[in-house]
Amino acid sequence: MSALVPLLVALPLLGAAITLVFGRNTRVQVVVTVATLAAVSVIAATLLVIVDRTHAIAVMVGGWPAPFGIVLYVDRLAALLVLVSSIVLVAVLLFSIGQGAADGTDETPISIFNPSYLILAAGIFNAFIAGDLFNLYVGFEILLVASYVLITLGSTESRIRTGAVYIVVSLVSSVLFLVAIALIYAALGTVNMAQIAERMGEIPPSTQLVLHLMLVVAFGIKAAVFPMSFWLPDSYPTAPAPVTAVFAGLLTKVGVYALIRTETQLFATDGINTLLMVVALATMVIGILGAVAQAELKRILSFTLVSHVGYMVFGLAIATTTAIGATVYYIVHHIIVQTTLFLAVGLVERRAGSTSILKVRGLMKAAPLIAVLYFVSAINLGGLPPFSGFIGKFALFQAAAQVATPLIWTLIVGGVLTSLLTLYALMRAWNLAFWREKEDKETPEDNERIVHLSTAPAADEQQERRRIPGIMTYATAGMVAVTVSLTVFAGPIFGLCERIGSTLLQPVHLETLETGGGGSGT
Repeated sequence: MSALVPLLVALPLLGAAITLVFGRNTRVQVVVTVATLAAVSVIAATLLVIVDRTHAIAVMVGGWPAPFGIVLYVDRLAALLVLVSSIVLVAVLLFSIGQGAADGTDETPISIFNPSYLILAAGIFNAFIAGDLFNLYVGFEILLVASYVLITLGSTESRIRTGAVYIVVSLVSSVLFLVAIALIYAALGTVNMAQIAERMGEIPPSTQLVLHLMLVVAFGIKAAVFPMSFWLPDSYPTAPAPVTAVFAGLLTKVGVYALIRTETQLFATDGINTLLMVVALATMVIGILGAVAQAELKRILSFTLVSHVGYMVFGLAIATTTAIGATVYYIVHHIIVQTTLFLAVGLVERRAGSTSILKVRGLMKAAPLIAVLYFVSAINLGGLPPFSGFIGKFALFQAAAQVATPLIWTLIVGGVLTSLLTLYALMRAWNLAFWREKEDKETPEDNERIVHLSTAPAADEQQERRRIPGIMTYATAGMVAVTVSLTVFAGPIFGLCERIGSTLLQPVHLETLETGGGGSGT
């Protein structure tokens, strides 16, 4: 089954090449893109079953032995994230197909969108299965190139401006990562993660700390961890709806994934847990306070995205197997729910011509299905029981309470506050945009709320209402069904995440890679 592993990256790259060849044939491009991502989903599901039942799979590309060659490494965590990512990519692709069919190719030119989308997918998958730091860097750079093309589709002034900010910040992160790789190679003579972990104890603690902090900063920028999250709320809302959805769901999680690998494998004995806890608390609280101050749905969701990355850093900082398992479950939950919410907001934008909660009203009566899709996803993200948002947060808080230091109790309080404010921000948007009738007069409370929000920045201008093809609604409804399935099948999914948490802190030895196995899959 090791032959399946390279296909996770090779198939999207091959598909991108085919779509470029058939750049004038929209139907062929769409079929190739959908088929490619569907095939990756099947392969990822197969690999997940295999590594969960047996052991992790390591593949030496080109037959070069580790640590000299490129190692592709699939354990439970990598296989799970590739599977979830491929499902999200398929759903967003179907949404974009409907948008293109209704609007033409001005927003998402098919000849550009499909190849760039597949290259983005290849970068994501490559990052998840990279067994060495340089290949992880290559995955990030593939992401950067493809995401810059996607975020500037349409070539409007706002998209070019925010795209420029995004590319500059991403390049700074990439430079830091590349310098860290160079220093690690100079100090340890390798970039293979298993070998780095074995040799890390040979260098002075001060050197370990410098290397550790450089990687954390580089990955923290990509994950939008405070104070390195300033770029995200302005970058994502201006992109086309499908691009915003896939960016929000996946790109920051690649940075979080890199942090998980760094903290659990490379620097397991050189803890900066207290620093990570402080950063997690600041990310949660400051991010959600930014969301409360917004009057535009996409900006509200962008700030909640930042705040909920704090939960993931929180679980990682606790550094117990239970906490890491809960963190993995929360990552899966957040990828799916955040993507779904952005798709629902894309439907709102088409139906109402705006995503400003000061301009939109009466959608509960005008578009009840959209209202339901938004509402279910919103209360899930807000953490109401019995949904997966509640399950993930409760598991994190429970794992934290087992450690029970004063700082951790402060983090638990901050997490509860963030969850309540998330629910407040999303339900306030529901009240103004969906529940408020068009003919209703403003109450004094409404006037006070609107005056408070009237100075908030807006990411959109009023547009004409546009037709919503059925495939866009079906894709969003399908994602809502997936979010509900995280609750229905919470037992087996959380069991898998617990097995991931129990093995991630176990070292992966170089000799196990050479024999094609791995410690974190057993």
